[in-house]
Order: sequence, then C-alpha cells, then structure tokens
Amino acid sequence: MVSLSTMRRRPSLLSLAVLTAAAVGVAGPAASRSSRAADQDQEPQQARPAGKPMLAVVSLGDQRVTIYDADGPIMQGPVSSGATPNDTPPGIYAILQKNREHYSNRYDDAAMPFMQRITWTGIALHGGVLPGYPASHGCVRLREDFANQLFDKTKLGMRVIISRNNMAPSPISHPLLFKPTPFRDNVAVLSPAAISVPTASDDDNGTRYVGGGPNDPPELATRTAALQAIMAARTAEAQELERKVDAERLILKQRTRESARATKALRSAERAYKNAVEWLADTEKSLARAKKESAIKRAEEQKAKATAKVAETKAKLETVTAENKPAIEELKRAEEAFKAADAEQKVAAEAARDAQRKLSPVSVFISLKAKKLYIRQAMEQIYEGDVTIRDPETPIGTHTFTAVDYQPGGRNMRWNVVSIAGRQPGEPEQSSGMNRHPRNASVPGIPTDVAAASAALDRIEIPAETVQRVSELVLPGSSLIVSDEVAHKETGKATDFIVLLSGEPQGGIILRPKPRPEFYDDYWGYGYGYGYDGYDRRRRRGYGGGPYGPFGGKFPWW
Repeated sequence: MVSLSTMRRRPSLLSLAVLTAAAVGVAGPAASRSSRAADQDQEPQQARPAGKPMLAVVSLGDQRVTIYDADGPIMQGPVSSGATPNDTPPGIYAILQKNREHYSNRYDDAAMPFMQRITWTGIALHGGVLPGYPASHGCVRLREDFANQLFDKTKLGMRVIISRNNMAPSPISHPLLFKPTPFRDNVAVLSPAAISVPTASDDDNGTRYVGGGPNDPPELATRTAALQAIMAARTAEAQELERKVDAERLILKQRTRESARATKALRSAERAYKNAVEWLADTEKSLARAKKESAIKRAEEQKAKATAKVAETKAKLETVTAENKPAIEELKRAEEAFKAADAEQKVAAEAARDAQRKLSPVSVFISLKAKKLYIRQAMEQIYEGDVTIRDPETPIGTHTFTAVDYQPGGRNMRWNVVSIAGRQPGEPEQSSGMNRHPRNASVPGIPTDVAAASAALDRIEIPAETVQRVSELVLPGSSLIVSDEVAHKETGKATDFIVLLSGEPQGGIILRPKPRPEFYDDYWGYGYGYGYDGYDRRRRRGYGGGPYGPFGGKFPWW
C-alpha cells in the first residue's frame, strides 16, 4: 500500500527531475564547449611548423605553461602548481631526468606519468589532475595528454623558468652575448673511418646538440664528428685500460697475500728500530739534564743500553729487509703497475667525458652576490672564476639569455631573454594558492624588457680568456644566467644551474618529506614500493577508492 503522503510527494519529485534534466541539457553543451575550448588552446595558432623546444615558462599566477622554440610559442596548456605551504618556488631550472612511467617515493606511491624532473629532491613536471588552481605538493602538474606530447619533444637540459607572471622571451643582441668561434683543439685531422662515426640517436643523446639546423655552420658537422670520434676512441681505450687495471689489481692482491708475512716481519723490525732510536734520544736528553754524579752515571748506563739496542735493531732490520727483499720488491712493482694503469685509465676516461661534454650546450651563471662566474656543461661544473660587476650594491635582476639558433651563415647566435622578478619592497605577499580559476584561461605572455636586460649586461665585464673559452663551446641551447642570487644548493652533481628567487615562497622545495622507507606486504613482508603476488606477478600497492580515483586519476592529491 502506498501512503497518501508518498503520493503527494511524487509530483514535486517529478518536477525536480524534469528541472534537473533541463538544467543539464542547457549546461551540458556549454560545459562541453568550454572544455573543448580549453583543450584546443594547448598549441598556439600558427602557420609555421613547430621547431625543437628550447624553453618552458610556467606562470604561477595564471597557472599556465608555454613552450617556446627558436621562433616563438609552440605549445600552451594549463597547470596545477604547488599549494601553500608547498608552493612551487619561482626560479630557473632545467630538465634533469625523464621517466615515462614514474611513481613518487615521497607521497604514497603517487603516479607521476611522463615525469620530467627539475630537482633531485622531487620537483618535476608530470601528468596529473588539474582542478583549476594550485593543488600539488610542489610539482607542476600538466594535463596527461599535454604531458605525453611534451615528453616526446623535450631533451635533458632544456631550460624551465617558473615565474609569478607569464613572462615571454624577447629577442636580444648585445656584445657580451657569446659568439661561436673556431674550435682551438686540433680535431680536423681525422681518418675517414673516424669521421664516419654515426651520430647519436635522439633516444641516446642526452643533453647533446645533434645539429641539423638550416643555419648550422659548415664546420659544425666536422667538429661534431671529430668529437664523436674522439669520444668513441677514448671510450674504447678507457674500456681496454679498465681491463688492464682489473688484471693489475688481481696481481696486486696476489702479491699482497704472498708478501703478508714479509711485510709483517719488516714492519715489526722497523717499529723496533724506531723505538730504539727514540729511546736513545731520550737518554741523551736525560744525560744533558743530569747534574749529580749518580744521575749522570745512570744516564750514561741507559744511553749505553739504548745505543746497543739501536745497533741490534738496525742489524735485525737489515737482515729482515735482505731476507724479504724479493717479495717486497714484487709488491712494490705490483703497486706501481696498478697505480700507473689506473692513472692511464682515468686520463682516457676523462678525455672521453671531455669530448662528450663538448657535444652539449654550455651554461654560464653570473652571480652578483657571489661576484663569481660559473660554467657547467652536460650537467657538470667545468669552471669557476671571478667576474667584475659595476655598482655591486645595486640589484641587477634575474635574467636568462638563451642561444636559440645560429644566425644565417652560422657566424653568430640568435639570443632571447626572459627576466623574472620577485615581490617588490612593500608589495604584500600573495600565495600562489590564491589563484583559483574554474578553467585556466589562455593568457598572452608579457614580453621581457630588453632595455633592462641589456642594462644588466652593460654592468658586467668577463675576462677575455673566459669569453674565448665559452665562445668555443657555445651551441644552440646554451644559456647565460645573470642574477642577484647565488646558485641554490640543489645545484650539484648531475644538474644544471638552479637559481631561486630568495623573496618568494619556497615551501615546495624546503618542505619535501623523507620518502617512506618501506611497507608491509602480507605475502612477502617488508618491501620498497613494489610487491609480488603468490604467482610471482609484479604489483604495486593498492589504496581504497575506484581504479582511477574520484577525479579521474589515481592519487588526485599529488
């Protein structure tokens, strides 16, 4: 039986359903159009074909990322940066590592597809959920399809600039910006076989510039082939010498075992002789201090005993040395042979690394605070020296100058510049978490002030030898960074320069928690991120909720 109250409620429920359906019917196409419009803005409308990405600019205020090639923007899309207190720090970075399938070891094994790391402590660009406002723990989330496309285009070492505003690069020309000059080392005298060394593939070139641009100078291909030949030859030599080092190490271990008894006897004799000599020296001091006849007599007796002991231990040392001389000499020869082979191998390996580095663009950083100039290449520091900056008490700003391509003829470089700034004195702090938009609308870039960037370069004087050294190494993708700041402590092994703006929130890099060391698996016990079931099938840790999470992706809080 249906109650009267139930029957009375039915019309209102039906009316609500009709109104809801109507609302959905009206809002659905509009929402769909909005979504499509947002999806379509990931690549700026342009008639020209896109070139190789040279630079990524992330705007925290607009929650957008723009990718630039040598001629302008080629991709643009929404992001979700770090939410307070884990704000993504504004600054200058570079891509250090790429991993198509990656899982966080800090935040509950969170999925980070198409991960492109920009710090080794955990900040990266990766696919994830974009709620329309900063929501990550410091990373820059991208739409997954955008992250996939970007992943296939970028290379290690590509510059990433994170700014409060959507700053756009401006072309610039200045006498201080490095111009390519002929390579001083004699790399032109090569056999045909050496020059025919194949160019590294895009999948295996790391930070290298592989060339092929329409404006590349004719000698670049010869130089690249020469360096590749040197790298190949010296790498093969280093590998062969490594085998020699291993053989000499085995011989040294064998000689060490064989001479162990002789070494022990020799060291014992040496120690006894040394003690006797020290005893004799003490008795001589006692004799010199003695005043009374009885004290002098005792001191003379002790000195006689010590003298006899010295003679005895010296004779024993000579005997032991003579008896064990062959074994000891064999050990010394083995030690010398091992050291020589090891030094030779290190020279060949360093020559191979040096040739490999020279295939990569060069990065130069000038710090007003440190009054130093630093050079890194292939994510290794190769130089540090002094630099002169006029009016050192006046801020110089933070500017990134990038060599984007050769000019026609290949005798000069095309450069652009992106300048970023922190809060000005008296300006209130506004957390990036306050920027909440239903959809991250496409916004035009703010062109960098070329006059201000040129004024910064006008104040700098670089030693001529340093200019010559950099000019021989400059390639498309090379950069000059000028900043009031010092390099952040994240700058180190296997990194390019990382420069953060000191007046901006840095919670995303300061508040990185330690990774969870282990988890408990019911079948295998403790592990570190992966588990295996009883059929030896690999599986990851699972968590509650649907297979893709409530917002269309697993671990949406990452």
